[in-house]
Amino acid sequence: MGYSLSERLLSRLSLENDAGAAISSKRIRLLEMIGELGSISQAAKAVPLSYKAAWDAIEQLNSTAAQPLVERTSGGRQGGGTQLTEYGRRMTVMYRALEQAHQTTLDRLLAGMDELQQGDLKDFQQLMHRTAIKTSARNNFCGQVTGLKSEGVNYLVHLQLEPGLELLALITQASAANLGLAMGSEVFALFKAFSVNLSKTQPTAAPATNQLEGQVTNIIQDQGQVEIAMGIAEKQQLTAVVSQLEFTQLGLKLGDQVYASFPAEQIILATYN
Repeated sequence: MGYSLSERLLSRLSLENDAGAAISSKRIRLLEMIGELGSISQAAKAVPLSYKAAWDAIEQLNSTAAQPLVERTSGGRQGGGTQLTEYGRRMTVMYRALEQAHQTTLDRLLAGMDELQQGDLKDFQQLMHRTAIKTSARNNFCGQVTGLKSEGVNYLVHLQLEPGLELLALITQASAANLGLAMGSEVFALFKAFSVNLSKTQPTAAPATNQLEGQVTNIIQDQGQVEIAMGIAEKQQLTAVVSQLEFTQLGLKLGDQVYASFPAEQIILATYN
């Protein structure tokens, strides 16, 4: 088994000295964009960064460097701007050279891995894929497709999160085809905390409804709403948000057993390339 370009890990070099001053790929990109665009605000949008974050970065770099990397210009039709100094240009070139050397070393190291280490690399890449996803849904699970049942224009997808723990998702067949779903596919299941219903007794299971049992691990009350976290199976955690009235009626406390129910059509499935 060899290391291929499709498995390549891209290096993003970050340098820091004992005083805590840091140069990162994003800061170098900011300097490069200032040199190209002549404006901090335009450079910040191109990176992207907020204007304040860009300004603070430039102030810190200028105050800690041996010479200014960025300087203000005046006059002209636009009333002045910002430019990269010759010293700043040399520093960006130096950084990119170090970054390229770092990437070359990383590629060489991965290419020399034996078969056992290649397995570890695959697991590490999978971890990177999973942690890269950001979503507004409080509940984010990952598992393998273990069933695809046709139901008219829809598919009822069975997703195994871990042994003995399964989710059902109802999506259109067109969506399944777009995601390239197949038996054994790894997919993400996302759903909002507001879609979860809680009960202290096991409710009657409705068709195409997920029902999970767990233990209350955390309770946060704020402005008439209550966020409840529950541990399910061995490693998973689910979050539900209920009204203060519903929470009072349930009478939940830390350590209580609780049942979470939510319909399969509330789950959104996602894959990575």
